[in-house]
Amino acid sequence: MQVVEAQLIAFIQNLFDAIGWTGVVVAMAIESACVPLPSEVTMPLAGWMLVKNKGLGLDWVLMAGVYGAIGNLLGSLIAYAVGVWGGRPFLLKYGKYILISRHDIDLADLWFERYGEITVFLTRLMPVLRTFISLPAGITRMNVLKFSFYTVLGSLPWSAALAYAGFVAGEHWEEIRAVMRPFDIPIILACVGLAVAFVVRKARAARTE
Repeated sequence: MQVVEAQLIAFIQNLFDAIGWTGVVVAMAIESACVPLPSEVTMPLAGWMLVKNKGLGLDWVLMAGVYGAIGNLLGSLIAYAVGVWGGRPFLLKYGKYILISRHDIDLADLWFERYGEITVFLTRLMPVLRTFISLPAGITRMNVLKFSFYTVLGSLPWSAALAYAGFVAGEHWEEIRAVMRPFDIPIILACVGLAVAFVVRKARAARTE
């Protein structure tokens, strides 16, 4: 895992060297388009390379957060569109083969109709989950304006906080990822556990029928 992250760090550094702040937007868009390019690497590195190393002040840390949020929004809208035009038709047609029924999709629709705003906002403040929440939001066809608003609302403080951490840590910015990495594992395990529980429940229901 750390070897992969080292390669990602080199990629992001080269990106920042080549196109500066546009690289922040690109990297954060990649993450939000369901590609695991951790913002916990991108934004602290931006706080160090693009703010502190250039002698810029704290106001640029906030600007880093803005660039990060813009990237998150762009990538999230791509993943949202995939959910709307690809994911939903696929699940409606083939979902039964992976134990997802029309009833399950209707329940997901109802959930995002009632709790979509808080769900999107909170997951934007969480490692791992923030990368993939756009896809189910698109599949359930959450109102795109609300989706965009709460994506920015959650992404801005997350991005700015990580950039500030990189600004303060300076050349030791990689230690931030080392501190946050252990939080990824419980979240991943929880997601796997929920997936297993879902499959078991559906299998038992199928046997009962």
